[in-house]
Amino acid sequence: MPPPLLLLDVDGPLNPYAAKPHKRPEGYLTHRVKPDSWVSRFPRGPAEYVRPLRLWLNPVHGSELLALPYELVWATTWMDEANAWIAPLLGLPQLPFVDWPEPHREDPDGLHWKTRYLVARAAGRPFAWVDDELGPQDTEWIAAHHPGRALTLRIDPRLGLREGDFATLKEWAAA
Repeated sequence: MPPPLLLLDVDGPLNPYAAKPHKRPEGYLTHRVKPDSWVSRFPRGPAEYVRPLRLWLNPVHGSELLALPYELVWATTWMDEANAWIAPLLGLPQLPFVDWPEPHREDPDGLHWKTRYLVARAAGRPFAWVDDELGPQDTEWIAAHHPGRALTLRIDPRLGLREGDFATLKEWAAA
């Protein structure tokens, strides 16, 4: 039987973007990157004039994620760019990613725009979803519409993944 999926967002859980702007969280390193999706937001002028995007990443998170009994999947708007820009900085291999057909589409029931896509992607497999934007309505909808076990783990985007979050993921997978 395959392990549960770990559907992993980048901004918030791995990159605590909402931390105080000039106070990098302890254990995190600063990286400046220019993924194509970032550069495309600034259509005027050459790409070299676009300021890089600041990322705070904790290099320990890569080995901690790999030690969990999950199949890791990027569930982020970074999509495949997470493999180019995030994975190498964390020591992660190339991971499958969710290719969002309509990112940020408003949901008629007020769910997070990722919720329905992730349940479809899981296709009945147990999964844990780690994100900074999910809410109780997403957890309730998943429980009612997903036949497998599911864990929704909301991460504070000021703090990123913490030791207790890894413990929760490990315990849930073992249950």
